[in-house]
Amino acid sequence: MKLKLLLLIIAFTFCGTTVNAQSSGSNISVALMPSYPAPYEDTTITLTSYLYNLDSVLISWSVDGKKVASGTGKKSFSVNAPAAGKETNVTATIYLPNGLVETKIAIKPLAMVLLWQANDSYVPPFYKGKALASPDSEIKIVAMPEAINSSGIIDSKNMVYAWKKDYTNNVDGSGYGKNFFLYISDYLEDLNNVSVTASTVDQKYSSQASIDVGTTEPKILFYKNDSVLGTIWEKTLADTHKIQGSEIVEAAPYFISPKELRTPSLIWSWSINGDVVDLKSFNKSLMPLSAAEGTHGNSKLKLDIQNRYKLFQAISKEINIEF
Repeated sequence: MKLKLLLLIIAFTFCGTTVNAQSSGSNISVALMPSYPAPYEDTTITLTSYLYNLDSVLISWSVDGKKVASGTGKKSFSVNAPAAGKETNVTATIYLPNGLVETKIAIKPLAMVLLWQANDSYVPPFYKGKALASPDSEIKIVAMPEAINSSGIIDSKNMVYAWKKDYTNNVDGSGYGKNFFLYISDYLEDLNNVSVTASTVDQKYSSQASIDVGTTEPKILFYKNDSVLGTIWEKTLADTHKIQGSEIVEAAPYFISPKELRTPSLIWSWSINGDVVDLKSFNKSLMPLSAAEGTHGNSKLKLDIQNRYKLFQAISKEINIEF
């Protein structure tokens, strides 16, 4: 039976924009939908006021100096955001009873990608998938904003980052040049949300992105360790495995931490038919088995692994051995 694992490779791209709104002495508020438009994304600008009835006055809209729309009560206007690093200037002219008011909106989108990895999650050699996070794992999230100004691409290390975990501000993890965020996954929740706002020092460009990182329970899979071919990673042992003579079973505890299996923090407990087997070998992932010639029967082989420092990282696996 070939190993089949769900690979949760999560890398969401969210794009944002800095919106500079200026009004000529009026109580006009500006809202964008979405709040952080992506490059070329259709963006709706909406005006509101608690002082004036905007439904009864003429409002005209201009884009980069060219009038494109007008009408009585036209409080909303849609425009495509420009390319990343470019700027679109929208002007709303409101003809109020006591005079003309202009509200200017500058839309400057930039793109940002968030990538994550589980720093201390174990996967065996030649594993082609992503090491998934388990409860109490250390997770690293890296922000990769693409901000462009007249001098070229802005180094991500020269930006200011405001990080949130599960919608709560993280002051210690935020600041200038902090383009990555470290946290320990919550053993009480199977999903953590992390978001960040990245801004240039002059506040001309900013972007926001968020990502959900899920956790999975660690699991043990057994493989045959061949004296000639080595570990046969292409095929896991079935729940009932037949041996002839001597054989070595190798255990792979996927997604347990730490990723260094020979650390003293991991406690390995092998047993056969409930009797504990004391392995003298330094490599506790290898269990030698032997069946006497002419004997037949079956036994239960079980492995329990526990991280002595992480209560919620305890796993076990049991298979039947026929001989």
